[in-house]
Amino acid sequence: MLLQNAKDKRVVSRLTKILVAVTKTDAVNERGERTLQDGDLGLIDGFDFNLNGKLGGTLFAPFAKTFDRVTGEATASIAAFSPILRVAASGGTTHFKVVMGATELDFVTENSVFESEETAILPYSAADTLPILLTATLTANSLFQVVQVLGIEFYQEVNGQMYALKNGAYNALAVVTVDTP
Repeated sequence: MLLQNAKDKRVVSRLTKILVAVTKTDAVNERGERTLQDGDLGLIDGFDFNLNGKLGGTLFAPFAKTFDRVTGEATASIAAFSPILRVAASGGTTHFKVVMGATELDFVTENSVFESEETAILPYSAADTLPILLTATLTANSLFQVVQVLGIEFYQEVNGQMYALKNGAYNALAVVTVDTP
């Protein structure tokens, strides 16, 4: 769901390239038998899903992210900030929202668990936002790899209706945490 709103045309090929690099770090299995679960998934940390809207070039408000494997809770928090000063939005932006998601990946069975949370649509103005705390709860004590993403989506209000700005071409979404058991 989050990826649908923040991707570029080459995201699949760029991600595939990194995942191939992950499999090459597998020191357990022989060539041709290497797997993602035995490779260094940390290589995807910082991956931007949209090169037209990189998270580091869009959201300048400092954020903290955590993942607690014991509880399964992934969080992202941002102190109150002025959107005009801390968010680089494209022309026409009147509103935005911050999104966060976390997924638990079982590469052997090809199953996953995904949870996400997002803010309400907030005005893009000089007034400070309230502090933001987003939480996604996965399986407690999970034995699987966990990936957490953080992003921002832009909107334009027209006659009281919110429209995704340029169909999400400048929305940002990036991997902010990779946690392995």
